[in-house]
Amino acid sequence: MIAGVILVPIIFGIAVFIIPWQKVRRWLLVIAAGLHLAMVIILFLRPPRPMLGGWLALDVLGLLFLAIVSLLFFVSSVYGFSYLSQSALEQEKSRRDPERLFIACLLVFLATMSLVTVAHHLGLLWVAIEATTLASAPLIFFHRTVPSLEATWKYLLICSVGIALALFGTFFLAAASAVGEGGAPLTLDQLLRMGSRLDVRLLRIAFIFLLVGYGTKMGLAPMHTWLPDAHSEAPSVVSSLLSGVLLNCAFLGILRSYQICAAAGQATFAQSILLIFGILSMLLAAVFILNQPDYKRMLAYSSVEHMGILALGVGLGPTAFFYTLFHALNHSLTKGMLFMSAGNILAVYKTKTSSAISGLVKHLPMTGALWILGFLAITGTPLFGLFVSEFNILGAAVGQERYVVAALFLFLLTAIFIGMGARILPMVQGSPKEEGGKSKECFWMWAAPMALLAMTFILGLHIPAWLHRLLTVSASDLGGMQ
Repeated sequence: MIAGVILVPIIFGIAVFIIPWQKVRRWLLVIAAGLHLAMVIILFLRPPRPMLGGWLALDVLGLLFLAIVSLLFFVSSVYGFSYLSQSALEQEKSRRDPERLFIACLLVFLATMSLVTVAHHLGLLWVAIEATTLASAPLIFFHRTVPSLEATWKYLLICSVGIALALFGTFFLAAASAVGEGGAPLTLDQLLRMGSRLDVRLLRIAFIFLLVGYGTKMGLAPMHTWLPDAHSEAPSVVSSLLSGVLLNCAFLGILRSYQICAAAGQATFAQSILLIFGILSMLLAAVFILNQPDYKRMLAYSSVEHMGILALGVGLGPTAFFYTLFHALNHSLTKGMLFMSAGNILAVYKTKTSSAISGLVKHLPMTGALWILGFLAITGTPLFGLFVSEFNILGAAVGQERYVVAALFLFLLTAIFIGMGARILPMVQGSPKEEGGKSKECFWMWAAPMALLAMTFILGLHIPAWLHRLLTVSASDLGGMQ
């Protein structure tokens, strides 16, 4: 079944590339996503055995991130079915069959992200994260405009430099584990068992390279510069996946590196570096959000902020691990919903400039409601899941008497709330600038993001027992305390 979550999307991707009928391809996208989600549920009920000598395995931490990938991809595929049919993409119909490559790459993208979650060999993990870059680059370039071309090249070049640094980190990790005559094991289980026998000096160097390398793909500042362009220029269904799940895959790579450091007694060293990157990412995100006229770029900088919160959560240590993972889940749900809503707005208004839009709730009632509720959710307003995680991460900082960190955390959250509110509220309020009354909204294009919003709202009120167990065990694998 581990192989299934990788091979099924690839098989469907090949089929999509061969089949000439557009509508059939769209249905195959949804069917493949549904099958993938069903397989993940089976994996949750029946944990699989490792494969290929431990190179492929699914621990609870990997299962959590695989579930996030599969769930958001399924909802995005339902949204994408309608998105690809809308008039906003009519200009693409003049080119020869643009959806063939687009849908095929989406499915290969799903396969590579699934491989990241089940890769327990650090070399294979590096290959999988690099493969996500190659699979997603054509998706960013879908509109074939000059800005999308620039964003694609920026994405490829910066992430390739980052992944090259991560490769150096993998080499140093291999050197740190090369003790005695046993070679250099790079499977996660072997490295965790070696623990204190790892060379500390080389391990620290390895972690820095891995953090900077995978942190580039994750969008941590100051390595985040590809992210605003890519998220802004990609089709909204792709932006939801880039922000909602691709960044999590890079975060998982960092968590694997942290697990090894913790096993070697270097958790404090790793936490201190993560704490710095976390605060810096939130700070830079706040600066750019405060004066950001493009609402899709604003959402991209919001992703930088939340990646910073994840790094900060791990940096605070075991007491924050549970809610850091919970934050990763809720950010994926909320940001996926917001980018889908942004796609609805862009399809009607044909602009990404916030000031050019007003009266959204009157012109597009469902999308307008999602837009304002999404703003409240992503900024950590009570009754939504992100409030629960942010409040408890703040509590962890206060509990450790890190009052400066707690004060910075609160200040930056407030600044970002003000910055996003200053852009989003005028878009929703007032009278529509376009002539006419309400615009017709495709059911699935608002129902899909509504489903994601409902999930994060429910999680803000109650964490189901099965999810609580999953998060608890995942936090325990990182050394967390619950």
